[in-house]
Parts: sequence; C-alpha cells; structure tokens
Amino acid sequence: MIIKVEETEGKRLDSYLCEKLDYSRSRIEKGIMDSDILVNEKKVKKSYQLKEGDVISVNELKEKEMQLIPQNLKLDIIYEDEDVLVVNKPSGMVVHPAVGNPSDTLVNGLLFHSKSLSHINGEFRPGIVHRIDADTSGLLMVAKNDKAHLFLAEQLANKTITRKYIALVWGVIENDSITIDAPIGRDKTNRKKMAVTEKNSKKAITHLKVIERYQEATLVELTLETGRTHQIRVHMNYIGHPIVNDPVYGRRKLIDDTGQCLHAQEIGFVHPRTKEYLHFTSPLPECFIHILNLFKENK
Repeated sequence: MIIKVEETEGKRLDSYLCEKLDYSRSRIEKGIMDSDILVNEKKVKKSYQLKEGDVISVNELKEKEMQLIPQNLKLDIIYEDEDVLVVNKPSGMVVHPAVGNPSDTLVNGLLFHSKSLSHINGEFRPGIVHRIDADTSGLLMVAKNDKAHLFLAEQLANKTITRKYIALVWGVIENDSITIDAPIGRDKTNRKKMAVTEKNSKKAITHLKVIERYQEATLVELTLETGRTHQIRVHMNYIGHPIVNDPVYGRRKLIDDTGQCLHAQEIGFVHPRTKEYLHFTSPLPECFIHILNLFKENK
C-alpha cells in the first residue's frame, strides 16, 4: 500500500497511520520497527514528523492470530430457547474478541454456555446479531442458528426491533423530548471515534425523553431508530449533554471507573420460529445506581 501525505505537516508517523489504517497502534509500531513501513523508501522512527509530499509504503501487516477459547463467565441469561437467547451484559465486557481483547468477552462466555450459535458474522462473532459498547450495560439478543440470525437481522434492518436505553447525561435538558436527526461517520481526526458529519456518513436518528432532572445532570430514556456505532454517545455529545462517565466522548472528568451511565434497558423482537413478539427489560446495574444516587443527593 502506498500513501502520499497531504496537509499533515508535523504529525507523527505512528499517529497518522493509526488514523488511516485499520490496525492496532502496537501492530503499526512493530511494522515501523521491522521496516514493513517505510517513508520515502527509508526506515524511520515512529516519531518521525511527516511532511507534505512524503510517500509511505506499507507492506501487509499481519496481526497475531487469535484463538477462540470458551470461558465460564457466568453470563446473566434472561431468556433462552432453541433459536435465540437474551443476555444481560455487564458494563466493562467487550462483546466479541479482537486484537488486544482475545478473551473474557461475551462471545467467550457464549461459547462455554452453548454449543449452538449462528455462524453468519464470522468465526469471531458467533451468535452476534448486534452489539453494544464495552462500557455500556444491558440487553442483547443472540442467534443460536443461521436461520434465526437472518430473521433477527432483517428486523434490525427494517427498524422493527424495540431498543430503549436509560442514560444519565451531563447538564439539565430543558425540553421534555427531543429527536436528534444527525448523520454519523468516522471522525476525520481520530479513526477510533465517530462524529456527526456530512462526509462519508449514514443517517442516524435518536429519540430522547426526559425522566428526571437533577442539579447537574438529566436522566433520560433513549429510543434508537437507527443503529450506528456509538450512536447515543455521539448524539448526546453533539447536543452538548454527553453521557456521564463516558471515557471517550464525555468531555468531563470521570466520577469513578465503574463504567459509563448508559444501559440497554429494553429489547423487543418477533421470535424467528413462533412469530410471537417477545419483550424483555433489565434493571439498572449497581454501578449506574451508585452514580445516579450521587446526583440525587445534590438535587
């Protein structure tokens, strides 16, 4: 791969490539050290300051191979039959393995729990129809066979699945309800983040309803009409009310390390076999309640 540098005067080589390439920082740094990444056909340091017109050549960077290991993570399964299961994911748990997170994910726990999971999303995402962020707690539906997976995925695409979240956000929201209609795409300065942007973006709609107001924060219910990466977190940051304890989009000091105050509280879908509508709810986790009580005390 050849990359010609434009308008990045003074940016470090490693930082620039982290934004441009879908590789981990550690793999990019190793590629620079091993001469798999060259600038103007010469080996340079990862701290090399790029200049306009520099030419970066990148050989294939292979990440370390991962192995899927079943683990007894004592998942909170709130419903299960031969086609689907619904799991209540704790805050801090990554949904599926990736480089840097090969174990202790929801998928590792699912593999231990069930011998039957769909294969449509590939080797490292068995059963996974949709995701929620690692620091977000709450409900996910999981497909136990490919037929069920396709049926559930179609409902997602048709926007007929009920998904409601509870969030604590910074600041007092004056309106009782808001519809946020703002397209989301990759952040142009940080590829690991998403942002509201008109460029290379997809339509994103979030409906907000105020539950309770506090002196410095607001408890809200959020309903997704679309399902973009980090949608709620990006939209709340966009309207100036970021999620409390969000480590990426929060813009404020974290209260503690117990996870962001965003919980997937409700999920509803039509069962792939019986065609019955199923609806599930999950109570707020203790870490969320702990932070919420801090705001209630100062109300």
